[in-house]
Amino acid sequence: MSDTKVWYITGASKGMGLSLAKQLLAKGHKVAATSRSVAAFDQLASYGDGFLPLEVDLKSEQSIAVSIKKTIEKFGELNVVVNNAGYGLGGALEELSAEEISENFEVNFFAVVRVVQQALPYLRKQRSGHIINISSIAGFAPGLGWSMYCAAKFAVSGLTEALANDLKPLGINVTNVLPGWFRTNFAKADSIVYNQNQIDDYAYLREYHEKMNNMDGAQMGDPDKIADAFLELIRSQSPAVNLFLGSDAFNRAKSKIEQLNIQMDSWKEVSYTTDFKS
Repeated sequence: MSDTKVWYITGASKGMGLSLAKQLLAKGHKVAATSRSVAAFDQLASYGDGFLPLEVDLKSEQSIAVSIKKTIEKFGELNVVVNNAGYGLGGALEELSAEEISENFEVNFFAVVRVVQQALPYLRKQRSGHIINISSIAGFAPGLGWSMYCAAKFAVSGLTEALANDLKPLGINVTNVLPGWFRTNFAKADSIVYNQNQIDDYAYLREYHEKMNNMDGAQMGDPDKIADAFLELIRSQSPAVNLFLGSDAFNRAKSKIEQLNIQMDSWKEVSYTTDFKS
């Protein structure tokens, strides 16, 4: 069996998605990459016939369906789907408008749902494939000031774990990737938006937003190493359902698990009180 795979990557014109696409193409894989504008892919044009740029509206089922059909028509198969598109939304819940909340879930969660739904008929037919959904360490151990973004990423994590169970009998693997901070443009204005309405009582949250902005360019994670991690993942006979990328994400998750174990033990008696007594 050939080691070369066909990858479909959303949000591949910048950040982690762009680094992943570049590295995979350099290693001889075939990549179908989506963005809101194909003009954003000019820097990948040199990769020739192994690269398929796709202009896709991730809020449209039809647009996604057409793009996946084009991928199959060009490359003959589809092996790995990477749901990478997304953006951060900073602000306290009380400060956020219904429109801000809805848009964040549309891009960060419902776009994942649509892509998986449109890809599954092909993956089911071939009884193989790997779906990689990019959540965030914030979708497991939330920080301060990102309540709705964390909620959307928790939804991605929950969906992914459930899909891993549902699709395993069909030969389809599913992995939830929870990255820490990578040195991409994620901390920049084109990848993060903040609440328009600000309430003085939540001014302390702005300190955490500023801390993230100051981290830009000094993040620990190297985005050019993600492709090798993903290749190891899809080649594994027992791929991880949850993969924490970066030592910061790994250590933050371990700390959360330890805290959860302590809390569960201290409330164990109360947990047991709701059982029927035999």
